[in-house]
Amino acid sequence: MLDIKYIRENAELIKKSAADKKVRCDVDRLVEVDQRRRELQLELDTLRTTVKESGQLVGLLRNPNSAGYKQAIASGKSESDIKAEAERIQAELSEIKPKMKALEEEEEPILEEFAQAMLTIPQPADPDAPVGTDDTENVELRKVGEVRKFEFEPKDHVTLGTDLGIIDIERGVKLGGSRNYILKGDGALLHQAVLRLAQDMMVARGFTPMVVPVLVKEEVMYGTGYFPTGRDQAYLCERDEKSLVGTAEVPLTAYHSDEILKEADLPIKLCAQSTCFRREAGAAGKDTTGLYRIHLFDKVEQVIICRNDIELSKKLHAEILQNAEDVMQALQLPYRVVNVCTGDLGMGQAQKFDIETWMPSRDSYGETHSASRFYEFQARRLKLRYRDGAKKVHFCHTLNNTVIASPRVLIPVLELYQNADGTVTIPEALRCYMGGRERIEKA
Repeated sequence: MLDIKYIRENAELIKKSAADKKVRCDVDRLVEVDQRRRELQLELDTLRTTVKESGQLVGLLRNPNSAGYKQAIASGKSESDIKAEAERIQAELSEIKPKMKALEEEEEPILEEFAQAMLTIPQPADPDAPVGTDDTENVELRKVGEVRKFEFEPKDHVTLGTDLGIIDIERGVKLGGSRNYILKGDGALLHQAVLRLAQDMMVARGFTPMVVPVLVKEEVMYGTGYFPTGRDQAYLCERDEKSLVGTAEVPLTAYHSDEILKEADLPIKLCAQSTCFRREAGAAGKDTTGLYRIHLFDKVEQVIICRNDIELSKKLHAEILQNAEDVMQALQLPYRVVNVCTGDLGMGQAQKFDIETWMPSRDSYGETHSASRFYEFQARRLKLRYRDGAKKVHFCHTLNNTVIASPRVLIPVLELYQNADGTVTIPEALRCYMGGRERIEKA
């Protein structure tokens, strides 16, 4: 959420930013509603002050023992004059209260419209983010690692996993419907190994590990910016007004919501491994084969809450991106980093970098990580603040990034580490989590 004052003063910039992000919002209507909201607030505040002060005065004039009554007598007013004045003021109050009621009735829908409209205004993209319409216009920043050239006809991860008995798509669909799967045996162990590697690396870098709820109140989804625009992507538990999260970013970022932190405690660095749920609404017919686009997966997420400082946010953004790159380098997987264009940015993202890993079966790089910075956007919604040394309160900045997400990352692991005999070499960094074994073979 943005500061309404900033929106009023930069309406044209907000319109352009929304257009660049392909976000539909009516900035002019919001400004109009805000104007009326402020007018009503001023009128009501004035009337409430009048009612309060006049009510107190009436009470004084009707109490012979009050200082106000005695002062009126001392000024030469008779008891009948005082009574008449009290009745006059009371009559004025009687006329004011219907006006207040009418204004309050007008204010209620205005406040509701204002609140809803504010939720539709996106965070403007940072000037460093390229302008573009979709992911085809993301800008490649660098490639790391060599793409493997096979001396035999390589198998895709589904064929490999099925032959090895470690992936069962058919029974996953039988149990959960489309875009579901089962990992078993070494498939389950490999899945757990990449998550443990990522978690261990983050803890070693000073991030506090957390176990967080994956079923949260809807206000938490609104606070982190996933509602209302992303509501169709979430699994809702409507009877309880809760939602399954699509990322541990949600509970991690909201952990200190509605709090005022100490500046000395910032930055706060958190990480969590959690199961993530996504409906993949609108993805019918897209990436229907294998483990790339599925309804649930596990992810290690990193979140940073820091001071309201743009340069610091950029520095920490580079840090969390490097954390994810270091995991990929530990796995010795070839990848590239792209600067995400405006049309591919989310509502609250000022800038995002994606890591895309080479996947032979796709004959291309596929997204495996996203590193985002939000500035104040999430913090304003969550009332996430800190107090500086001068006792002034500011909204925090927030950032997040995937450390690893599985089983999507198993696509390049299995496909790039496969052998001609159908076995898969276990990446060296994962062997300590798999009993020291070097290879996955058919049981």
